Amino acid sequence: MFAKAFRVKSNTAIKGSDRRKLRADVMAAFPTLGTDQVSVLVPGKEELNIVKLYAHRGDAVTVYVSGGNPILFEVEKNLYPTVYTLWSYPDLLPAFTTWPPVLEKLVGGADLMLPGLVVPPAGLPQVQKGDLCAIALLGNRAPVAVGVAAMSTAEMLTSGLKGRGFSVLHTYQDHLWRSGDKSSPPSLAPLALDPPDLSEEKESVQADPALQGDLRRLTLEGEEENGEVQRMCEEKSLSEASEDPSVRGLNPHPTDSKTLQEQMDELVQRCFLHALKCQVRKADLPLLTSTFLGSHMLSCCPEGRQLDIKKSSYKKLSKFLQHMQQEQIIQVKELSKGVESIVAVDWKHPRITSFVIAEPSPTSQTIQEGSREQPYHPPDIKSLYCVPASMTLLFQESGHKKGSILEGGEVRMIIINYVKRNDLVDADNKNLVKLDPILCDCILEKNEQHTVMKLPWDSLLTRSKLKIMYIRSLQTTAHEPDLTRYLYFLEYSHTHLFICLEKLQPVYQVTFPGQEPIVKKGRICPIDITLAQRASNKKVTVVRNLEAYGLDPCSVAAILQQRCQASATVMPAPGAKDSLQVQIQGNQVHHLSRLLLEEYQLPRKHIQGLEKAPKPGKKK
Repeated sequence: MFAKAFRVKSNTAIKGSDRRKLRADVMAAFPTLGTDQVSVLVPGKEELNIVKLYAHRGDAVTVYVSGGNPILFEVEKNLYPTVYTLWSYPDLLPAFTTWPPVLEKLVGGADLMLPGLVVPPAGLPQVQKGDLCAIALLGNRAPVAVGVAAMSTAEMLTSGLKGRGFSVLHTYQDHLWRSGDKSSPPSLAPLALDPPDLSEEKESVQADPALQGDLRRLTLEGEEENGEVQRMCEEKSLSEASEDPSVRGLNPHPTDSKTLQEQMDELVQRCFLHALKCQVRKADLPLLTSTFLGSHMLSCCPEGRQLDIKKSSYKKLSKFLQHMQQEQIIQVKELSKGVESIVAVDWKHPRITSFVIAEPSPTSQTIQEGSREQPYHPPDIKSLYCVPASMTLLFQESGHKKGSILEGGEVRMIIINYVKRNDLVDADNKNLVKLDPILCDCILEKNEQHTVMKLPWDSLLTRSKLKIMYIRSLQTTAHEPDLTRYLYFLEYSHTHLFICLEKLQPVYQVTFPGQEPIVKKGRICPIDITLAQRASNKKVTVVRNLEAYGLDPCSVAAILQQRCQASATVMPAPGAKDSLQVQIQGNQVHHLSRLLLEEYQLPRKHIQGLEKAPKPGKKK
């Protein structure tokens, strides 16, 4: 369902009544969860959002997001857990096991076929057709997929483990998983279960000779079927699969049994010590705690992992820094109201001096490089012109027609060649050009056609460009104010020709690396950054028009949420069809400036609102 990108319709904070209803629905859908577990899954006070989206096949889906991760999704009033939830509650659903190489097929949108099942000594879990099931990989109990059983367990056995076993709805590494923090599955040792009590099944088998024969054949042939799948997977053994980026974190012999929260605690402390040892200097003090996090700690996070203090036991940066202050590593003070700064660091503290920066192994570097997302490249910059119907006669001799797109140099050469070819250069003054009927119609205004007989070369070329419909691309000044455009053309043309600007039909061309250019009517809007005041008297930063520059609003929101450690949501942009805006708590223009200008390398002229960044030392 989420093998391809989906389209977000809305993203809103959940209401109190909807939160209570969701708790009741979760308890009804998953009765094995206790009240305390439901309260943790659907928290009472922490941020919880409802995201309504359309899957690539048009299915309407409601996703519930907590702490930046999707925890549940609802399709046609049926509630399903995500892999993020199943990693916290691995026994929530009956789980079936498959081979690690099969994961790649599931992520691509394939259903799970019965020959791909691994039958444990305890036998297959007992399910009925239509039951919700989890799918795990051999050697790790952490589920990597959620699906619906296409037949009951008895029917699976009767079929000799042939045919389609499960309709897969959601997997680790699909687009729903990517909308969260993209963490890897934890390493959970498989349960050592005793074989199930098959007394009732034996009675039914004895009463049904056909079923009894099927089970005898299954005993002899089932291993052969699974053996065939196993032989197909021999080239990718479990030891190799543990090194494969597609199953990273699924070591069949886990050495780290810590919870996700404990792992995040370690990561927070590691990034903290790394930043103090390698990046922060005495001259940097006092250092804003927000700057320390955004500019130092986050940059020390190992490749392939994401630092999120909200997922640690500390929950907030201030609480974590208080712990570090109690250990006498740093000293934090509130130098201005509501703004904390690190004012002192004990660089001789044993925890800093003994901290060792681990060098990534060549294997892990290869995995990280292979799993890294395609970097963003801004579009190229180029000015073009489009021939209008009124100037077709002037350009047709050069093989161009209405709608032809030309570069500025081509336009100049076409005009020069036309003048020379028709012997229109004035014999007495080589700087003047005689105007024939075609040039008169294309160049002059109606009230000039009986008074202006000659024009200087510069005016001729400038007027020709003015009369051509101007193509404004991502490679030119976007959304240029009218006054600036008038001043620009004032240098090259006569004042009475300003009316030509009003007749131009603006269009723009978008050209991204590796893609065909796209020409659109109108003027491209710049990325718009604004500040808004909410009812709670808190400021929020709103960013619009990211899609026009090839930026995914959901990805930008996730990056900002990590760097700013603030709540970020994506919602439809008011008054814009099929456009989304990112809203993040606080004045985050400074972070946006670094992201758009330094990392994405977008020209400053395509971004408006950067001047709204908070002044140094001023509370956001």
